[in-house]
Amino acid sequence: MDTSERALFVVPTYNERATIEPLLRGVLAASDRVDVLVIDDASPDRTAVRVAELAEGEPRLSLVVRSGKQGLGSAYRFGLGRALAAGYGAAGEMDADLSHDPADVPRLLAALDAGADLAIGSRYVDGGRIAGWPVHRLWLSRGGNAYVAAATGCPVADATAGFRLYRAALLARLDLASVASEGYSFQVELVLRAWQAGARIDEVPVTFTERRHGASKLGRAVILEAVARVAGWGWRLRRGRPLAR
Repeated sequence: MDTSERALFVVPTYNERATIEPLLRGVLAASDRVDVLVIDDASPDRTAVRVAELAEGEPRLSLVVRSGKQGLGSAYRFGLGRALAAGYGAAGEMDADLSHDPADVPRLLAALDAGADLAIGSRYVDGGRIAGWPVHRLWLSRGGNAYVAAATGCPVADATAGFRLYRAALLARLDLASVASEGYSFQVELVLRAWQAGARIDEVPVTFTERRHGASKLGRAVILEAVARVAGWGWRLRRGRPLAR
């Protein structure tokens, strides 16, 4: 199958050895239209070693190992850019900790097949839910999305979702090289750019499951970055200015 008919899912990793094998096997089994690129930031738990073992004899799986922790945003910029350079028809994002169900991958593909430019695996539309989160995490997430909507006017219910699939033609218009966000605000920035570009954004209801292994990468610095950046984007959007500079 030509790459223009395929999708590349980008999976950043840092100390995800406990979950990476079932995640990768699940994604590759979910659709024969999907390839996976793992970008590992020199995980001390040897996540990359296990991925390299799984990639032997599996042409649909590839691995890039970076020299250290360089941030979620830079991993996605690199991976999504590689998808465009390789001629994929679509490129997606997915967490490595099994919080996103690989069985939902075909539903994102179907949304693009039906005409969406961006399909988001959403926790906050009818049918979406979160399993296993403590109350404070739930309210932080809901509050973050409410803040994005209030500051920018963007109607997407789950702008912070990390499970999504972009049509390549849309990604090419979003000027990835100019995206400055390095934390989870990267997700918000690309949603806002897609919305400002007039893209069709479909939210596909999914169940998000709290990780069973490892530790969340969400820290205070990540939250503060998002708060500051969203305020700035809201200011630009209200004045009709493009987010891309």
